[in-house]
Amino acid sequence: MRDGQPSQTARGAAAYRAIHQKLEGGAIFKDPLALKILDEETAAVLDEIAANDSLRPWRLFIAARSRFSEDVLSDCITSGVRQVVVLGAGLDTFSLRNPYADLGVRTFEVDYAGTQMWKRDRMRAAGLAEPPSLVFAPVNFERESLAEGLTRAGFNLDEPAFFQWLGVVPYLTKDAVSSTLKFISKVPQTAVVFDYAEPFRNYPAERRADVMATAARAAARGEPWLSFFDPIELLQLLHGEGFSVIEDLGLPEIAERFYGVLRQDIVLGPGPHIVRAHR
Repeated sequence: MRDGQPSQTARGAAAYRAIHQKLEGGAIFKDPLALKILDEETAAVLDEIAANDSLRPWRLFIAARSRFSEDVLSDCITSGVRQVVVLGAGLDTFSLRNPYADLGVRTFEVDYAGTQMWKRDRMRAAGLAEPPSLVFAPVNFERESLAEGLTRAGFNLDEPAFFQWLGVVPYLTKDAVSSTLKFISKVPQTAVVFDYAEPFRNYPAERRADVMATAARAAARGEPWLSFFDPIELLQLLHGEGFSVIEDLGLPEIAERFYGVLRQDIVLGPGPHIVRAHR
């Protein structure tokens, strides 16, 4: 990650969300700000990325995980949650679209300070106002805990919350994943949505080489995949941290629920998962 800018992974996710609006009309996940918030460098290569059909499965997954997260968030708001935490926010735009602000819902975006400064520059360049319901919570994870960073920003550890944690888990060690879930589980009536990757050994031989090549490219740009979970292992981890209601969607379930006609030619099987977990 370059100083003052988001990681290439964050840039890529933002590009996929934007392309989904252009190519599929936001059929899975509508984000009217996805194109507007992009930087010029990323916007300039959108057509090139969109033309690469091998990236289509990943683009649909990115759209589906955002849709799933905001569906769960909506349920939580109905249940009385008024604190939303976006971990590793990058260029996510929920805080700028927040339809629940009038209900007193605040969004705490957690990321590196440099990334947040870059995002605020992008917002200003796009003419997007910083809403009063948005709180930037810069956290230097080498020097402080997530609890310290959030508390400093005004987050109330004693009130219910929803945590969105997308596109981050594979880049953390298992110990870091476990400690983050442990913190989240201590917040009362909490819910979290995150995604994770299955181990390479779970893939059939004909797909394993492609997945390993994708991981190698991530490592080459300084963003290696550090953790993989078997679904049973992940379930045990969540139960161990006190989560009692868990929904884990693999690619077949994701495609069935969200893709519709877009599932054509999508190879289903082992791959990324989306999880919701409640205390």
